[in-house]
Amino acid sequence: MKSVQVYDKPMCCSTGVCGPDVDPVLPKFAADLNWLKNQGHKVERYNLAQQPHAFIENKTIHNLLSTTGTDCLPVVVVDGEIVSQKVYPSREDLVGWIVGSPVKQPLPVTDKDGGCCGTGGCC
Repeated sequence: MKSVQVYDKPMCCSTGVCGPDVDPVLPKFAADLNWLKNQGHKVERYNLAQQPHAFIENKTIHNLLSTTGTDCLPVVVVDGEIVSQKVYPSREDLVGWIVGSPVKQPLPVTDKDGGCCGTGGCC
């Protein structure tokens, strides 16, 4: 089983789903983490406002905050490796990191001249 840690921005509660203006991503992400936990994985979530010691004790997170500030939050760590910063990942992303499958890659985008960019060419 995998170990997942989430280092959140300062929020009013541990999940951020309280208050009058709840970001709709937060309840979905909380449900996705709960689903992971029910699958047998170890899931820990830290809120900067309520658990600052967790951000200090983890040297990688502490160094990241020292160099980039809180703009890097939320940070998701799987088995000690940072897999995501600045956004709450989807369940598909979480599953990909847990089972080791590559996460779906976006298709190449056309440039302003109508040509394709990216190394794989156009589809």
